[in-house]
Amino acid sequence: MSPLKRFISYYKPHKLLFTLDMIAAFLVAIIGLGYPIITRRMLNNIEAGGEIILTAILGAILIGIYLLRWGLRYFIQYYGHIMGIRMQAQMRSDLFKKIEKLPYTFFDEHETGKIMTRMTNDLFEVAELAHHGPENIFIASFTLIGAITYLSYINWPLALMCVAMIPVLFGISFIFRRKMKEAFKASRVAQASINASVESSITGVRVTKAYTNEDKELEKFEVSNKEFLVARNGALNAMAGYMSTSQFVTDVFNVLILVGGGIFIAMGKLSFPDYSAFIISVNLFIMPVNQLIQFMEQYREGASGFTRFVEILETKEENDSGSYEFDSIEGNISFKNVTFKYEASKGDVLNDVSLDIKPGEKVALVGPTGGGKTTICHLLPRFYELEKGEITIDGHNIQESTLKSLRSHIGIVQQDVFLFAGTIRNNVAYGKLDASDEEINEAIKKANLAEFVSNLPNGVDTEIGERGVKLSGGQKQRISIARVFLKNPSILILDEATSALDNSTEYLIQQALDELCKGRTTIVVAHRLSTIKNASKIFVISGGEIVEQGSHEELIGHEGIYKSLYELQFRED
Repeated sequence: MSPLKRFISYYKPHKLLFTLDMIAAFLVAIIGLGYPIITRRMLNNIEAGGEIILTAILGAILIGIYLLRWGLRYFIQYYGHIMGIRMQAQMRSDLFKKIEKLPYTFFDEHETGKIMTRMTNDLFEVAELAHHGPENIFIASFTLIGAITYLSYINWPLALMCVAMIPVLFGISFIFRRKMKEAFKASRVAQASINASVESSITGVRVTKAYTNEDKELEKFEVSNKEFLVARNGALNAMAGYMSTSQFVTDVFNVLILVGGGIFIAMGKLSFPDYSAFIISVNLFIMPVNQLIQFMEQYREGASGFTRFVEILETKEENDSGSYEFDSIEGNISFKNVTFKYEASKGDVLNDVSLDIKPGEKVALVGPTGGGKTTICHLLPRFYELEKGEITIDGHNIQESTLKSLRSHIGIVQQDVFLFAGTIRNNVAYGKLDASDEEINEAIKKANLAEFVSNLPNGVDTEIGERGVKLSGGQKQRISIARVFLKNPSILILDEATSALDNSTEYLIQQALDELCKGRTTIVVAHRLSTIKNASKIFVISGGEIVEQGSHEELIGHEGIYKSLYELQFRED
């Protein structure tokens, strides 16, 4: 679908409101043309010594049509904006739905603040264009044509002078167009950078305070702020150049009309009432010309925002073309000659990796940082797509399965726990949205969280703050474990789930994890090797390859990376 067709499609649900808005705009344009016509009639009547009563009647008619125009303008301003807001809301909804379907790679490459800018600032400009654009074009075009026709009727030579000004004003607009376009684009980019900077600083404000680096954050913010200031100065400079130049041309034009009209009066080719009506009508002529030129600028801003909006809508979604549905999973996992690299990575993160995990088996992935352990965990639920090789679960290629059926059977507990703003209940129930109170309480109990929750004034309905800031690391981790208990997956991934905890908290969580692992195929990414001694098999990953594999006793029995890592940690302990 072309951008124009996509844009027009957002009007379809609001056809009635749009039609009424255009009718109101049409009537406003007609009323605008009525003023100079009635004025001319009134002045001619006065010059001819006409009745005062006619002048009063014409004045009353003007007041009446102005009252009507007041009501029409209110309708346009209110309901026109209502239409624009509704279109903006639909666009924002479409954008959010799209973002939810985008792959991990998109979020690897785009900052949250810049995505937020597209959802707020850009769509505001688009909504303004959607509302004001059609009615401004309609009113300005109709008024301009009507004004030229009426001016030609009064005095065509003077009307010709008016028409000659149109290409001059549009020429000025064209000259400034490129400069303004580049300046406003730079302004948008700078605005997005500010949003990204603020989002990052606010999210990390506790780290900032812990390290007393408020001045550093202010310094980083001021860089973006100054970039925005410079960009905005450029945009305002370009706009000021255009506005002042076009106004100068308009002023010169008014002088020419004044002189030209005076000459025609002196020559007896134009009456004073007609001249007065012409001068009044000239302003009626200039207004739609400037309105059309301003629309061009509004169109550029709105079109730029819509282009950025469409860029996301046309971004390739996660590959969910598979048709196989996992109704249930035993947990037989096989990686066959898997090779993978991230888009931003120069080399392969995994190189020809093959491994097999039996149903109900608990295996561990260990090795140096950056070796590819977490990548293996990300590939299993298809957060990233394979380049080479094959991953199967119970003999079925996961590339041929639907994402929902695959991921519904996989539970993940990570070191960096993300909790949503809200209550403990909401976050635990995220594992099963229709869970009963009994199920939620049972999951909390299994996660060794019951005692903590029972001591809270509001229990499971206690607010935990943004990202769970009111909780300790161990409490957040146990909430994440509780929601996995609710999900009840067949396959469990523990990605360094206890590495950042103190010993007593780790003991509680390890108990909960041991309970969680029962009857499930489990993959553990471990930094502390003491926690994976009881794993059925340990895979040592280094440089994107499996360099060692076996049980704890087998790997300790010969000189290798695992033994070196274990002895190093034993000495540290």
